[in-house]
Amino acid sequence: MNEEVNKSEEEVAEETVQENQQTEAKTEAEQEKNEKSTEELLQEERDKFLRLFAEFENYKKRTSKERIDLFKTASRELMSALLPVQDDFERALEQLKLSANQEILQGVELIQNKFKEVLKAKGLVHIEVSAGDDFDADIHEAITQIPAPSPQLSGKIVDVVEQGYKLGERILRHPKVVVGKS
Repeated sequence: MNEEVNKSEEEVAEETVQENQQTEAKTEAEQEKNEKSTEELLQEERDKFLRLFAEFENYKKRTSKERIDLFKTASRELMSALLPVQDDFERALEQLKLSANQEILQGVELIQNKFKEVLKAKGLVHIEVSAGDDFDADIHEAITQIPAPSPQLSGKIVDVVEQGYKLGERILRHPKVVVGKS
């Protein structure tokens, strides 16, 4: 009977060893799984961080661009509002040239030149157009067509009714012209 008890103790001990080995194997597998899980979590967090960082960079670029566009738009609106004043100065100068009062003419010319320089400093550029230039629909606005006074003016600008201006590279106001037709 002692022998049977010893065998059963040996069997129990052997079973315990096998159970311990299985438990250790399971523990190692779980640790590896946890390590993989930790690596995966770390990678996911890195991805989230990179995406968030990229999104923030895009946000900064977008708001910077919007701010610049806002300044350009505000400037464009102000320049558009000041163009009629420039036109009035030109008409006033034409009328003052017909009068005999040279001091008033000089005073208005000084004011107009100062006004032109301020507009020029802010980026406003006069579009040079004169009678005899070729008509370009991308630049000029034809308000009417008249019979050409000469065959050379057919399809060309006969008269400039209103001057055109650019702000930077964009046309703020197209020059309004009369075009000769044959």
